[in-house]
Amino acid sequence: MNNYQRIHTRKPEGIEKKRAFLIGSGIASLAAAEYLMRDGHMEGGQITIFEQDGVSGGALDGAGSPEEGFVARGGREMEAHYECLWDLFGKIPSIEEEGRTVLDEFRELNEIDPNFSKVRVIYNRGEKHRRTDLGLHEKNLNELTKLILTKEEDLGTQTVEEYFDSSFFETDMWLYWRSMFAFEPWHSVVEMKRYMQRFIHLVPGMSTMRGLVFTKYNQYDSLVLPLKKHLEAKGVNFVFNTTVTDLDIAIEGESKTVTAIHLLKEGQEETIATTADDLVFFTNGSMTENSSLGSTDAAPVLDTSEGAVWHLWKKIAAKDAVFGKPEVFCSDIDKTKWESFTITAKGSKMRELLEAFAERKFLPHRTATGGIITVKDSSWLMSVTVNRQPQFKNQPADTTVAWAYGLFPDKKGDFIDKKMSECTGKELLQELLYHFGIEPEAMQPYLDECIVIPAMMPYITSQFMPRLKGDRPEVIPQGSRNLAFLGQFCEIENDCVFTVEYSVRSAIMAVYGLLNLEKLVPEIYPSLYDVRVLATAVKTMKTDDEGIFKKIAEHVIKKKLENTTFEDLVK
Repeated sequence: MNNYQRIHTRKPEGIEKKRAFLIGSGIASLAAAEYLMRDGHMEGGQITIFEQDGVSGGALDGAGSPEEGFVARGGREMEAHYECLWDLFGKIPSIEEEGRTVLDEFRELNEIDPNFSKVRVIYNRGEKHRRTDLGLHEKNLNELTKLILTKEEDLGTQTVEEYFDSSFFETDMWLYWRSMFAFEPWHSVVEMKRYMQRFIHLVPGMSTMRGLVFTKYNQYDSLVLPLKKHLEAKGVNFVFNTTVTDLDIAIEGESKTVTAIHLLKEGQEETIATTADDLVFFTNGSMTENSSLGSTDAAPVLDTSEGAVWHLWKKIAAKDAVFGKPEVFCSDIDKTKWESFTITAKGSKMRELLEAFAERKFLPHRTATGGIITVKDSSWLMSVTVNRQPQFKNQPADTTVAWAYGLFPDKKGDFIDKKMSECTGKELLQELLYHFGIEPEAMQPYLDECIVIPAMMPYITSQFMPRLKGDRPEVIPQGSRNLAFLGQFCEIENDCVFTVEYSVRSAIMAVYGLLNLEKLVPEIYPSLYDVRVLATAVKTMKTDDEGIFKKIAEHVIKKKLENTTFEDLVK
């Protein structure tokens, strides 16, 4: 959205008579509530958010104590061109500094302390991978170029492993890619294409994670909490421990109207009658549904039951084909699960070990490892990161919090002779220490100072499963008068799932669309069409081989720009 489009919307006629009901309290619902007030001119008291759990934030979590251990199931890598996310937080007040916004404090911190990873990969029990090129060959470059140019409908349900030559999976680019974005070979190559297009401006920083920005604290404290406090101050109603079990939808020809919301609240069934004047927003699907936690002495249990969110989407989808096909995403848990673990280390042993591998001191409110350190030869493909410390507001100065995850929870460890999914927190830490070069007899001092909480997530990469057009519903399905979908499992053309940006964009699209506002949704950053970005990406990806990227740079772009102001761009 350029400045010309940053208008103040006119108050929609009859807005004071409307009610808005939001199912789920993840970042998409919280954002939708804010935009209903900010641009839709609703009062907070007209908005109700239903949440089956006792806390808001969805996948953006962060909780715990130094005594019991801290836990965050995942982390968020962000960048400067999340236009919707920064539009949202540009007007949310900071809860730490009066007169400042969340965006103000976020940007200031990342300008003072820009992210840069000195060590991105280790192998052979502690050796550091020092190469910064991507290791691509001509065949790989041809495939990547073709991928960017091919239409999504022509790729269909092809997987990454079906599309690429086997040599691609031996490159550093694939290692960086899969460990940054949690891509598996069986995931959709269409989603990889979208990432390539959307984030091509970040390709030069793949080996160092330069260009990424991170929150001061964990994602709950830094993003969810200030937004929730702002909504509460405006009178938005939060109803926790309440499950929406069904929606009645009247379908008359092309017209579709939610006429009732069925709830299960503290064991009691309730029904809320709705009309076409009311608005209903549903975060369909969930990456963290049925997550389970273990402990230092116990492995997490894989919950394969059908969670309430998936169950509700299936019931809605059965009413009309335009509501999507949830089974495409939630029917193969073995391909959508992985496991993370959070390490709470009180003392100096673990901190000093991680500092040695990160090659930097963990100073207060400064970038620590600079991003994940991936263990290249780990059978679990394990990665670990230490984000800015303290990560939690109640974290003591002598305590370090690290986060790690593995993409292959069903494989046995290289040191621990058990599947990752069967390991206790202690065993997960032992496997990590092994890859850091710590001998078994020297591990005990590290184990003594650490609390390790594993988290098993059955659907964490379900949004990457191969799909066709229509499998994800449109944000506002055809003919819908008062229902919109939010989050990672609705369709937003050209944007990338598994990002906070995607959720917030869906919220803005839903609010502006249902209220027919004259304001435009912020544009997706068009890096693919910026010749400066393309030239820099070409430089990064080219090798000694005469790859097609290099050919494009030298024979097409260079020729077109010869003897012009822009000639130096491709030198």
